[in-house]
Amino acid sequence: MRKRIASLFAIGAALNLLLPVLVWAGGPKAVDLVVVADTRVLSGVNKYFANLYNTNIFLFAIWAVVLTAVLGCVLGWIMDIIMMRTGLDLKSRKIVEH
Repeated sequence: MRKRIASLFAIGAALNLLLPVLVWAGGPKAVDLVVVADTRVLSGVNKYFANLYNTNIFLFAIWAVVLTAVLGCVLGWIMDIIMMRTGLDLKSRKIVEH
């Protein structure tokens, strides 16, 4: 009886996983799909980066990497100042985990 219930459960689980395949939308694949940023309501730096994304994705990626690194350094420096002002000096920390 347990084997029969287990096999029915397995069949039900398989049907539950395979049933959505039958209702997928048919038709040809969308190969000419273009993703662009909407620049109609943007101005200033936001418009520059949106236009850069639309025209030169490689330069946009370089900007993203550089800005991420710079902002990470700036946030680290600010947190170091905050920690020093609260009395936690991390520069003279002695490692005693040996």
